[in-house]
Amino acid sequence: MVLTYIIIFLTAVVSIMAMNNGEWFARLRFNAYDVKHSNQWYRFLTYGFLHAGYVHLFINMLVLYSFGVIVESYFQGYFPGKAGLFFILLYVGGLILSIIPSYGKHKNDVFYNAVGASGAVAAVVFSSIILYPAGKIFLFLIPVPIPAPVFGILYVGYEYYMAKRGGDNIGHDAHLWGALFGVIFTVALKPGLINIFLQQIGLM
Repeated sequence: MVLTYIIIFLTAVVSIMAMNNGEWFARLRFNAYDVKHSNQWYRFLTYGFLHAGYVHLFINMLVLYSFGVIVESYFQGYFPGKAGLFFILLYVGGLILSIIPSYGKHKNDVFYNAVGASGAVAAVVFSSIILYPAGKIFLFLIPVPIPAPVFGILYVGYEYYMAKRGGDNIGHDAHLWGALFGVIFTVALKPGLINIFLQQIGLM
């Protein structure tokens, strides 16, 4: 579980420092125009360590803490000696893949910016659903736990709808791509998880 704590610590430190330093924030956020026209490819990573505010940061890090420890625990059981590497690849892969569609859409738009670890966090959440489908998820204002697979379906449906609707300045596409990466990456590491997943949800 150490990597989850390290990522949370680094993200919190960088986010808070950047929120108090506009120059840092501008240099680290994802700006597709600067990536393409100034070769600032580092932004594919650094944007995930920034957040638009303290609430944005708190929610992402709370979710990462809740699901990251689960994924790390299962990775340690399934992939001894490589668990840390695979967890980093899951997180960083989700971070990069989730922003690629936005890069394609906005690479010539100097005004487009994005920040936040939501894509990477979504990858971790959906990896945990594959690894531990019997888990229950608690949401604010909902008094009953939601089975992890049901939450996954509701999450994808909501994000897809909001991505089509648009207008709320939230990267719903990034959430979807991050979630998809989390599923594909986890299953690619251990294809047998598909059968285990289906058995645990009663489809086999």
